[in-house]
Amino acid sequence: MVEENAGLSRTVSWKEGMFIALGVPLLILPSIYDVSSVVWGLCIVVWVFSVLQGFIQNLAYGEMVTLLPNATGLPGCAQAVFTKPDSTNKYDKGKLIGAFSAWCYWFAWCPVVAIFTMMIGDYLIQMFSLDISGWAAIGLYMVVGVLIVIVMYILGSKGLEGGAKVGTILALLSLIPIVIILLGALAKGMFDFENIASNFTRPDWTWSFEDIILLFGCFGLAQWSACAWETAAIYGPEYKEPGRDVPKALFSCGFICLIMYFFVSTAVYGSLGQAGTDAAGYATLVPIAEFAFGEFGSYIALFFLIVAMILIIQTGFLGSSRTLHSLATEGNLPKWFGKLNANGMPSNAMIFVGLFNLFLILIIEYSAFILELSTTIMTILTASAIGYCIANGIALAAFVVTRSNPRFKDLDRPFKAPGPWKYVISVMVIVQFCVWLPSLMYWSYYLTGGFIAIIIGVVILALFIPVWFWVQSKNSQSA
Repeated sequence: MVEENAGLSRTVSWKEGMFIALGVPLLILPSIYDVSSVVWGLCIVVWVFSVLQGFIQNLAYGEMVTLLPNATGLPGCAQAVFTKPDSTNKYDKGKLIGAFSAWCYWFAWCPVVAIFTMMIGDYLIQMFSLDISGWAAIGLYMVVGVLIVIVMYILGSKGLEGGAKVGTILALLSLIPIVIILLGALAKGMFDFENIASNFTRPDWTWSFEDIILLFGCFGLAQWSACAWETAAIYGPEYKEPGRDVPKALFSCGFICLIMYFFVSTAVYGSLGQAGTDAAGYATLVPIAEFAFGEFGSYIALFFLIVAMILIIQTGFLGSSRTLHSLATEGNLPKWFGKLNANGMPSNAMIFVGLFNLFLILIIEYSAFILELSTTIMTILTASAIGYCIANGIALAAFVVTRSNPRFKDLDRPFKAPGPWKYVISVMVIVQFCVWLPSLMYWSYYLTGGFIAIIIGVVILALFIPVWFWVQSKNSQSA
């Protein structure tokens, strides 16, 4: 998820970096339903392949964050690489590229708050068989959203975002409920491999050009969660021995995520099949929990799952707030976003993140229940994934520059990716911009029959550009 280098003290062990990744598999839950609705059982291959993609990218990120230890995460690295040293140009294009990368990265993870808030609403409706629609349904989602935002703000204002040790605990608490539910289903015999074998691809799947584009679109979406163990690399400058700890943490994280994404996708699809997945919608674990633990037991299991979702929401809420604060302190957003409270927390940025996500929930649910448009959780997730594609593309391009530009030649590289990685990552830059991104947009159109997700993504991302130019103009006037 969104992380920022909290300091340069080398206090993080590789084991702490590894355990942080244990919260990542929960991010698969919002997209199991929609990915499987397009590619059916082939979704298992999509998730596994996306984790393998993470190995490729995160080796590069591991090198870059230890090369640039004062940069604030991946967006900070991009800005450090593309900003020209001692530039006197009021509108430094390199600085804009780095700042835009940070904004895209922010939009990729900030909507985690809205996505999992709406998922909690879906789970509550399924758990208690609520028959509501229209304004009543909108009211439920908004009440849940307001309560969560208030709690997140109160906790965040007191400076409780912790660090690597707290992140380890939160990650463990996030992972346990989903593992217990799925193991319960396996123990009770709900899993049937025939659900996968007989539904591996849609009956009309022919591997046509359109089918392949849809498959690529699934890859573009899946990386939003399956590559999120980049967190282990982002802690690079804080490891006790970066040269040894970074590869240990990265490979351990990747191995855990590879197992978990295979296990979760296989267990869910093998237990429900395509028909069961369609019936459950976004609340895919509700029927599994009910089968495994009975009605009363499922309430307990799902309660802890909702708690895990709240922990993930906290990570997204605080991380995205810190990213806005970083953008403001680096002169890329208005100074208002950089204000800290008495506990050193970005209070204004947290207010903006909370209101922004409540707005997303409102427009999605209003469009779905009142305007009767095909807007769902996936609308926001797809828009966010568009931002993630762009942010990844820019960050990967920054890595290529660090391998090519003489300015970085003599800098210490405590951890170094394999020699040919410059060329491997060059290909990944092309894949991000020319394959995943356009395929994801077509995938979104195919799934919904409209351009709502694309419009939301493009508009929110594009709004940063005039704001950035306005801020640079204000900064030059006050200099």
